[in-house]
Amino acid sequence: MKVTEHIAQAKDTLVSFEILPPLKGKTINSIFDHLDPLMEFKPSWINVTYHRAEQVFKKKPDGTFEKVEVRKRPGTVGICAALQNHYNIDAVPHLICGGFSKRETEDALIDLNFIGVQNVLVLRGDAAKNETYFEPHPEGNRLAIDLLRQTINLNHGIYLEEDIRDGFRTDFCAGVAGYPEKHFETPNQEIEMQRLKDKVDAGAEYIMTQMFFDNSKFFAFVKQCREIGIEVPIIPGLKPLTSKKQLSVIPRTFHVDIPTELSNEMMRAKTDEDCKKVGTEWLIQQSKELKEFGVPVLHYYTLGSPKVIYNVVKNVM
Repeated sequence: MKVTEHIAQAKDTLVSFEILPPLKGKTINSIFDHLDPLMEFKPSWINVTYHRAEQVFKKKPDGTFEKVEVRKRPGTVGICAALQNHYNIDAVPHLICGGFSKRETEDALIDLNFIGVQNVLVLRGDAAKNETYFEPHPEGNRLAIDLLRQTINLNHGIYLEEDIRDGFRTDFCAGVAGYPEKHFETPNQEIEMQRLKDKVDAGAEYIMTQMFFDNSKFFAFVKQCREIGIEVPIIPGLKPLTSKKQLSVIPRTFHVDIPTELSNEMMRAKTDEDCKKVGTEWLIQQSKELKEFGVPVLHYYTLGSPKVIYNVVKNVM
């Protein structure tokens, strides 16, 4: 079922989760162990992130080094198939521009279609670790809207090979990212909103937001979207704070603010368990307020904190 169909048929706020593929060398059982307790809440779908290859230098027998591309977290397509088979649940893979050619993207979309995936989340993706700025694949999509257009083209039976006539039309429900606190590379909020509107006009059917910790920023973001004619569902992305270290790591990595009240509470916590308790309580209250506001879905980034997410959803749903 499509994300938009889940939302249209819902009688109450839905819940969904997001996971990382395991590191190369790990098994799918690590995913099942992570998700098994959370399945109690009957999530409507599970998002699976995609990761570009990284360039690493490996020492050769003669003492010199060679640059090698390594994909540390492969398996997004396979994990989607495993989730659908194991849990009978919809999987939503992320698609990214970085590190992928247009042909590799088309092949991935064909594979996803073959295994019955109906939803994707289209993202530009982050810069590689060795890059100061994002650099697209030489034969890839430069922006999320370019990747979105390629996805929508396939829905219309338009393939990269021009000699394919009357190609099979896929039926992907494509979502895009939204930034309540503005993407850090966008000059201003006005341009941010126009770029989002362009993606919706190009065929995006729902918006999934970057994490945020201040609901007022999400409410303002939704208001801005509606005022410029964006009518698609807007799904809040939610993550708990679980350590004092995150007070600096999360703003630096994701370019979001931590509310003063939350940061003060975290700084007063004396132990790791106290930090988790503060983060859990904050996310519970944040989720309840969002549910009362009428969000269609509460989407939780479970990365590294499935027990905290379990306790939050247990108190909210």
